[in-house]
Amino acid sequence: MPQTAQLTVSDSVGLLVDADAPRARLAALRQRFGLQRLTTPPRCGFFLRLTAGGLQLEQAGPRAPGPIRVDFLAGTLAHRLRYGGGRGQPLARAVGMKAGSSPSIWDGTAGLGRDALVLASLGSRVTLCERAPVLAALLDDALLRAAQSTDADDWIQARLQLLHADSVVALEGLADGERPDVVYLDPMYPPGKSSVLVKKEMRALQLLLGDDRDSGALLEVALTRAARRVVVKRPRRAGWLSGAQPTVCVESKNTRYDIYVTLKG
Repeated sequence: MPQTAQLTVSDSVGLLVDADAPRARLAALRQRFGLQRLTTPPRCGFFLRLTAGGLQLEQAGPRAPGPIRVDFLAGTLAHRLRYGGGRGQPLARAVGMKAGSSPSIWDGTAGLGRDALVLASLGSRVTLCERAPVLAALLDDALLRAAQSTDADDWIQARLQLLHADSVVALEGLADGERPDVVYLDPMYPPGKSSVLVKKEMRALQLLLGDDRDSGALLEVALTRAARRVVVKRPRRAGWLSGAQPTVCVESKNTRYDIYVTLKG
């Protein structure tokens, strides 16, 4: 998710460590993502917990929902890979997947990594770019667990790369030979515009990161760096991002993919 105005919010999320959690993992998380260790759970708000089984996001309070974890090997993500519709699904068509063609993709708003995982499972190499430390740490943990699991397919390691960075800055810094075929953006959905916000994960991200304020700037940069197209995921009835009219759209029941063709000639 775009995060310029929200970094101070996500930076304030501390890390609580269970007694049986691996200490080497604690050191790596603190060094890479700048997470501050907690000695006791907070009374309110969000915090990360490192357990023997991995990293998860929790919300403090008597009526708080259960923990959130990114898991590439089980749960809803695994179900979506199995029954998502392959290259015929709207997401795949929107990024330009065709028989024998798997575009390279820069996911500029990686979030919880769901769409990136689907695209990688269909053959694309995907860079997950996420600058919110909390989300980047959860993605990093999911990739690490997948790498260590005997049940994981090799394509997860081969096709998914995590970059903890600001997509605007990182895209601008790419050499011409490093430009991705597709830049994919999934900005935070406007509050109240879609039933997706009733889901626990999306509601938590909205509370944690706040309003999306810089997706327009990200779209502007993406249009100059994508070799073939920019794809923006929107609620089906939402307006165009920053009022920019797309070249064409691909729609599903609740979602619309706005496609901005950047290939010249």
